[in-house]
Amino acid sequence: MWELALLAVTGLAGWLVFDALRAREAAVAFAKAACRQQGLQFLDDTVRGLRTRLVRHGEGHVALRRIFVFEFSEDGVNRRGGSVTMLGAEVESMQLEPYRLV
Repeated sequence: MWELALLAVTGLAGWLVFDALRAREAAVAFAKAACRQQGLQFLDDTVRGLRTRLVRHGEGHVALRRIFVFEFSEDGVNRRGGSVTMLGAEVESMQLEPYRLV
């Protein structure tokens, strides 16, 4: 019986890792495209996970809300911060630190 529980826990852990990687890849792609669209440099070509929480979305289903942070630059010198909030695998919102238009 404990073998079945161990197998279930291992499967759940594997799913959580796979889901986190999928959300991270989507956040990187979205942040990179948003920076390119606004003429900004997406620095380090990556995002960093800041927070993960269980939430209910509009239809009442439980989902994971993940917040990823990243850095960008408007002129190649200054580093500014931004964040992408994911609800499941979908982008919920994005915020950029105020920057000077060049």
